Amino acid sequence: MNNELKCLMMGCLFMAAVAHADQVVFRNGDRLTGKIETAVDGKLTLQSKVAGKVTVSLADVQTFSSDEAIEIHLKDGTVVKRKVQAADPNRFAIESGETVQPQALRIADIVTVNPPAKPIPAWTGQISAGFSKTTGNTHNETRSLNVSAIRRSENDRITLNMDYALSRQENPVTGVKMTTEDWWRAKAKYDYFISKKWYAFGDGRYEKDAIALLDRRVLIGGGAGYQWIETDRTKLAAEFGAASLYEKFNNVPESKSEMSIQLGYNFDRKLTKTLEFLNDSTFYPSTKSFSNYYLTSTAELRAHFTPRMFGNFKVIFNYDKTPAPDQGSTDIKYILGVGLSF
Repeated sequence: MNNELKCLMMGCLFMAAVAHADQVVFRNGDRLTGKIETAVDGKLTLQSKVAGKVTVSLADVQTFSSDEAIEIHLKDGTVVKRKVQAADPNRFAIESGETVQPQALRIADIVTVNPPAKPIPAWTGQISAGFSKTTGNTHNETRSLNVSAIRRSENDRITLNMDYALSRQENPVTGVKMTTEDWWRAKAKYDYFISKKWYAFGDGRYEKDAIALLDRRVLIGGGAGYQWIETDRTKLAAEFGAASLYEKFNNVPESKSEMSIQLGYNFDRKLTKTLEFLNDSTFYPSTKSFSNYYLTSTAELRAHFTPRMFGNFKVIFNYDKTPAPDQGSTDIKYILGVGLSF
């Protein structure tokens, strides 16, 4: 076999390979052939036999074609799964059939190509506990527990939280026992995202505090929220709405029920790889008198020793403008604990 015949055969094999491969044409005139895998966040990934896996910016692509049907999601919500032909600069053509003219679309309108399967929403959260005991001149025992969990999907978010603390003190001489702290609170919240930023929410709180003579406080509310930031490092959301507030104190025969405005925010920030700060506040002014309000706020520093184990210091601040008779309006709780993430 002479050299000319060999070159001809190699050229035919090369042309056949190109004809049965996806092709990307760049703005500078370069071309890349292979297999288009996916396009996400403005980046197109193509598997080339020569260069291996290559990731390029969609902004640098002039046009492209595919040998097989690919799934393309557009900004207007349209989803097509067909072969693609090269078209005019900054466009690509969707094959519609032998007798139908291919439809040309803008590359700038592409959101994703062959998007990866969305992960199934899973619950994540933390469990932390604290315990201290003193003997000798003073007998004191304190315990605390916190459980929080969240499930986030593309369209909604469920948040659950519970805090509990109990502290008892005994006089070693007289044997008199006294409870110095006995409270717990729970919260459940559901957010439904109307858009990537706006969401509607409904939530409920239940609180008890024996030392503050609070038999129970029940808050049921709802409204709208705006997710300003939601990244792995920072999360910030603001909310407004209305709530029904019910309070019953141990030393008052009558209970209290009223409508309130509900204003709040949630802020989480990873300060370093192992240290994060969490803060949330909710303000409930009465619709009858803005100066009559209930405020609850939580701030927490969480230091991770391992990917799952952490230590935390939490401060819970509550202010009730109309507390039980002979009780103060302000309650500040300090909690130090060790926990596990799941």
